[in-house]
Amino acid sequence: MFTLAEVASLSDIQPTYRILKPWWDVFMDYLAVVMLMVAIFAGTMQLTKDQVVCLPVLQSTVNSRVQPDTAGKADFTTVETTTGQEEESMRTVSFAPTVTPDILLSRATPSQYQPTESDQGLKKEQKDSSGRKTNLDFQQYVFINQMCYHLALPWYSKYFPYLVLIHTIILIVSSNFWFKYPKTCSKIEHFVSILGKCFESPWTTKALSETACEDSEENKQRLTGAQSLPKYVSTSSDEGSPSASTPMITKSGFKFSADKPMIEIPSVTILDKKDGEQAKALFEKVRKFRAHVEDSDLIYKLYVGQTVIKTVKFIFILCYTANFVNTISFEHICNPKVEHLIGYTQFECTHNMAYMLKKLLISYISLICVYGFICLYTLFWLFRIPLKEYSFEKVREESSFSDIPDVKNDFAFLLHMVDQYDQLYSKRFGVFLSEVSENKLRGISLNHEWTYEKLRQHVSRNAQDKQELHLFMLSGVPDAVFDLTDLDVLKLELIPEAKITAKISQMTNLQELHLYHCPAKVEQTAFSFLRDHLRCLHVKFTDVAEIPAWVYLLKTLRELYLIGNLNSENNKMIGLESLRELRHLKILHVKSNLTKIPPNITDVAPHLTKLVIHNDGTKLVVLNSLKKMTNVAELELQNCELERIPHAIFSLSNLQELDLKSNSIRTIEEIISFQHLKRLTCLKLWHNKIVSIPSSITHIKNLESLYLSNNKLETLPAAVFSLQKLRCLDVSYNSIAVIPVEIGLLQNLQHFHITGNKVDILPKQLFKCVKLRTLSLGQNCITSIPDKVSQLLQLTYLELKGNCLDRLPATLGQCQLLRKSGLVVEDHLFDTLPSEVKEVLNQDTGIPFANGI
Repeated sequence: MFTLAEVASLSDIQPTYRILKPWWDVFMDYLAVVMLMVAIFAGTMQLTKDQVVCLPVLQSTVNSRVQPDTAGKADFTTVETTTGQEEESMRTVSFAPTVTPDILLSRATPSQYQPTESDQGLKKEQKDSSGRKTNLDFQQYVFINQMCYHLALPWYSKYFPYLVLIHTIILIVSSNFWFKYPKTCSKIEHFVSILGKCFESPWTTKALSETACEDSEENKQRLTGAQSLPKYVSTSSDEGSPSASTPMITKSGFKFSADKPMIEIPSVTILDKKDGEQAKALFEKVRKFRAHVEDSDLIYKLYVGQTVIKTVKFIFILCYTANFVNTISFEHICNPKVEHLIGYTQFECTHNMAYMLKKLLISYISLICVYGFICLYTLFWLFRIPLKEYSFEKVREESSFSDIPDVKNDFAFLLHMVDQYDQLYSKRFGVFLSEVSENKLRGISLNHEWTYEKLRQHVSRNAQDKQELHLFMLSGVPDAVFDLTDLDVLKLELIPEAKITAKISQMTNLQELHLYHCPAKVEQTAFSFLRDHLRCLHVKFTDVAEIPAWVYLLKTLRELYLIGNLNSENNKMIGLESLRELRHLKILHVKSNLTKIPPNITDVAPHLTKLVIHNDGTKLVVLNSLKKMTNVAELELQNCELERIPHAIFSLSNLQELDLKSNSIRTIEEIISFQHLKRLTCLKLWHNKIVSIPSSITHIKNLESLYLSNNKLETLPAAVFSLQKLRCLDVSYNSIAVIPVEIGLLQNLQHFHITGNKVDILPKQLFKCVKLRTLSLGQNCITSIPDKVSQLLQLTYLELKGNCLDRLPATLGQCQLLRKSGLVVEDHLFDTLPSEVKEVLNQDTGIPFANGI
């Protein structure tokens, strides 16, 4: 036997789930409990007191001395007598056969029956006993009672409690199945958990109170001069929606209007870090939960399905139960067909639980009818409105969070269910769906964490001796940043919600701004300031759409650095079409994957002096646009997979420096055309595949720097040493074995780098280049250093490491500017120098070190 508590546990749900139980579900749960109690009560009564008492119906053939009509009346009297005794004890009546059978007839009136002579004799033998003898003993009565209980009694009277119990359990399971089904219960549990945290979050309460303070200040400014209004009355509802740049946030669930007085708003509350982190986590959870739940409508379908099942169950129960109400009767005729055992063919039986069962059945039908009508109402509610769509329109109207999105599918259905419990839950939950709310809360938390003092500690000086602040992976730009009025460089990296406010106008020294994966939004006043003061801008992005539109409107910008993908299939060169507005741009640096130079760059060609294109290995094919850049003085085309020097370069008459680093150039025969570039002073062809230098290089008369490192050169032609103005020559990491003696002709040479080659002998003519300041001879096969090295009086850097030297010349001490810090050599070789030479090299000097690279 089971208890009521054990059965009721089928309907148990987590207490937190009650917010998803509308009034009809609660009402049906209580009805199910009552029906459960009816079933258990009826079952208990049936197991303990249910009994059938039967007496035989005597035929005229049993006793020929009894007239038929008289016997019939005697039988009837017997039934009535038994019926009158029902209220005493059924089990006592069942044992009535132990009394002498003649007692049964003693209760009949004399007018109904006239005793014979034999009966009078019997009376003498049994003085007080009277009745009709049935010839049945106790065991036969027990047998016939049990047999007639199963044969004569309708099945519904016997199994009514069990049917009610089964139906009730099915209804209970149907009502709560969506809380138990794994694919829905996980979503529901997550939803209820997030909803409760959003509703009770102290961070939300504090943050909304703070934004209410800000709104109050704005309202006071709007109400200047309106003396007739009460002191603490908000007119935000009459003023219309606030501007996008200064969004107002009011507490969700409360509508502030001119006809509702407001309590005086307290001063701004300090928001602790723990609450802020919890709120950020909540926003992230809500975002992920929405994306997960909005994809399907399984919860909605399951709830509709279980409601339909309950309705069908109600109709089924009502239809068959109503037919059995009249079958429950107190009297029953039983024909057990056991005459050979008992001697009687027919019995008249009474069912002691008939009246109780009938009353319980009527009560059960009443409960089922109420349950069914509620199910029908539920179906009406489910299909009356589209429950797979939920609108926050009312919340948007009552608060300043106008960006709260409408939701759909299971997310919408769950919110509809919550509204049946308390609409305040969905109103406060809607605040966590608003990006404006999230940004506002992040801003408040950010400003409390990043104070002026903390930001000042992060300010440093860069290589250009400028004050620089680098902010990395923050939720926004702290307001205190704009109080650093002496800041020169501001770097913002991985700050997706960066917003530059009007307070930036205080930063009068700011001239350089870095935006690394940071699509910053700028207020109008802030843009006006940047347009007039900003000189250098670095933008790093993944997609061209991340470049803020206001970047192309900075008319006074001098330097622009773009790093990212500009050659996507859908947005080819879109980001560069607006460069025509940058009329003062001098330097353009593009690090991307271009296949051609965008034609729109020519819009800034008249005033562009430096163009840098760093590709990621994508071959740069079309270069015709270069011809229009007649004022370009510096051109860098790095890692563009160029195989020859582009002919378009020869048209750049003002070109002074050309850098073609990290390409695939094998031959430079076109170098003869450089004779038309009269101003060319620096040529960088390093990190290519050049095998020889043509003699036509002599035509570049004004060349001062030549970089040919990391190529495949084996010799240096004499033509190189005819460049009298050459001051820097770098041929490191090639396969050169001999330094030509003509090197002595380069009287202006200051920096010579031949590291990583196969040189074994240093010509004495090398030391005639008395202006040499940097000499890199490392990683060669040199066996000795001539004593004439002492002629290099201006030498400050000498690299000898990685050779086959066994000693260093003592004349190194005569190189007046050379110090140990500028001497790159193995320690054991340095120790071979005389002590006085080592003392000279160890002396400090105020001359700065320079290597010329």
